[in-house]
Amino acid sequence: MNRSYLPVSIFGVPTDVGAAHRGASMGPEALRVARLAEAIARRGVEVRDLGDVRGPRNPEAAPVDGYRHLQEVIAWNQAVFEMSSQALAEGTMPIMLGGDHCLAIGSIAAVAAHARKAGKKLRVLWLDAHADFNTSDVTPSGNIHGMPVACLCGLGPDVLVNLGAPGPAIRPEEVRQIGIRSVDREEKRLVKEYALDIYDMRYIDEIGMRRVMEEALEGVDENTHLHVSFDVDMLDPTIAPGTGTRVPGGVNYREAQLMMEMIADTGRMASLDLVEVNPALDKRNATARLAVELVESLFGKSTLMRD
Repeated sequence: MNRSYLPVSIFGVPTDVGAAHRGASMGPEALRVARLAEAIARRGVEVRDLGDVRGPRNPEAAPVDGYRHLQEVIAWNQAVFEMSSQALAEGTMPIMLGGDHCLAIGSIAAVAAHARKAGKKLRVLWLDAHADFNTSDVTPSGNIHGMPVACLCGLGPDVLVNLGAPGPAIRPEEVRQIGIRSVDREEKRLVKEYALDIYDMRYIDEIGMRRVMEEALEGVDENTHLHVSFDVDMLDPTIAPGTGTRVPGGVNYREAQLMMEMIADTGRMASLDLVEVNPALDKRNATARLAVELVESLFGKSTLMRD
């Protein structure tokens, strides 16, 4: 099929303030070293790199009232919200290079506001090993990278729930989670209560990635803003070791390629998060290089000789 893509605005968010392990702050540079912009440009897409947004350092402090580094997380997400909103207002596709996954609060809040203003439906594909639907009540760690979907759906500190506009930013039925295989016990209860649409690894094993993606993309049309939030820990650690929360039994290379190509086939992707690349845990930047290869497939590169 013929696809045309908006010009792309890449920006980095060099922080691991929401994560359990240090190192994701180096993710944006690792992705640049792996030549992300050049890979997208090879697909005939106009690309500009806006550099990195700025924010506070990681204080490595203990949780306070159930949240680690809440003020720092707020500051970084506000910066992400503003950068994403600006890119969308200029008619470009924002690609956020994380950093940890708490930053999706800012990027998706911006996308949701933009979609509402444009009168479009929103579909969020959350590609992750984790549901990220924790709250301060159910997680002892207080790490906010385990909470972004909950915050976006209205469960979390007011300042994050209402980031950029009175929240919640999204409704649970606007999200499809793919690759999930690590959900805390109390988180599982919340996920069921809020009826999140989850395609876990067992479901993928049972029906196959093609049918999973057909179901996850059902209803996506010309009036849909499709946002992809890609945490590299969705991938199996044997092919993507460079991430802080590795979980065995993840999506393999061929499944990941099929997933990205089917998203590309819709021609509807309009924004992207690429998060949790941790070069400190990687082997020769292999995880960043694989992420770049998969992003190129999101922009239409096919593994098959197919028109």
